Amino acid sequence: MNRKERLSYYFLKAKKLVIKVGSAVITQEDLGLNYEVLENIVKEISKLKQKYKIILVSSGAIACGRLKLKYYKKQLSLSEKQALAAVGQATLIQAYEELFEKYQIKVAQVLLTSEDLSHRTRYLNAKSTLQTLLKWDIIPIVNENDTVATEEIKFGDNDLLSALVTGVVEGDFLIILSDIDALYKEDPRENPLAEKISEVEKIGPEIFAMAGKRPGNLGRGGMYSKIKAAQMVTSMGIPMVILPGKVPQIIEKFFEGEEVGTIFWPQEKHLSLRKFWIKYYIKPEGRVYIDEGAEKALIDNAKSLLIGGVKKIEGEFSKGACVECLNLEGKSLAKGLINFSSKDLEFLINTKEKIHKEVIHRDNLVLLD
Repeated sequence: MNRKERLSYYFLKAKKLVIKVGSAVITQEDLGLNYEVLENIVKEISKLKQKYKIILVSSGAIACGRLKLKYYKKQLSLSEKQALAAVGQATLIQAYEELFEKYQIKVAQVLLTSEDLSHRTRYLNAKSTLQTLLKWDIIPIVNENDTVATEEIKFGDNDLLSALVTGVVEGDFLIILSDIDALYKEDPRENPLAEKISEVEKIGPEIFAMAGKRPGNLGRGGMYSKIKAAQMVTSMGIPMVILPGKVPQIIEKFFEGEEVGTIFWPQEKHLSLRKFWIKYYIKPEGRVYIDEGAEKALIDNAKSLLIGGVKKIEGEFSKGACVECLNLEGKSLAKGLINFSSKDLEFLINTKEKIHKEVIHRDNLVLLD
């Protein structure tokens, strides 16, 4: 199948779309929101909503706060970013509310930190809230809760947040509206003749090498974070596209089959929702070092981790905690939910009754890239 035929296949079965809008798309440096662009996006989403459930992930709070307070300092501390986000978030959500009201569409504000998604109970609460809003025919507008997020619990940028939200709501397509119109073999800001990539079948080191790590002027992310987001959602069997967000009717043009943007095709063999949660949502509380035999069992044979393969542990953790599995050279191999506390595991390592004890069941273990 060609690109248009493959897209038609995914559009036909799609029910939920996650749309991420970057700061550089809807804001202007030192001028706050670009209402013309924002109105075009809202108009497009209102049309899409006639057929699909929509979850919107939107940046822009800090830029709105800058204008409101006329605070144009270039290098901001974490506390300054938090304060500007607190001021600007109200402006951002009010703008969306007023624009969507023209189409009789209700919206809801949802602010998240990575901690909200890394703890199972809070994750399920967030999932339940988003599902209820969609059931009530309301568009959730999701943003990182910059006001309370510390460096340790930040997503980093809303590209990664949009990928995680896609997993939470079990979305069918992730659409990222960016100030850069597609993925190029080189940064087009540095080389205007750089070759555009229309489709990506598999994300490997050569794809990441095309991105660089320089973000835009108004956002924390860049092409690197967008590729990382694509790697995350495609691992779940969900396609993602990067589109030029300032172009009017760009999503409509994409749905009609025009050769716009860059599409990342989903992997055929993909992660379950549970393993996606383990891999991308939970932060490890400890480390488990395993021998060559256990490494082979995990990677080549998709087996559970048995106590016989565990050589040492680091950190203190309880039963059911997430731990990182490393080989004896210190290479990170996997993450999983452990069946023993660190204290009990330390005891078992030094006993003779090892081989039949299952440390991490294969259903609770996921390999890392």
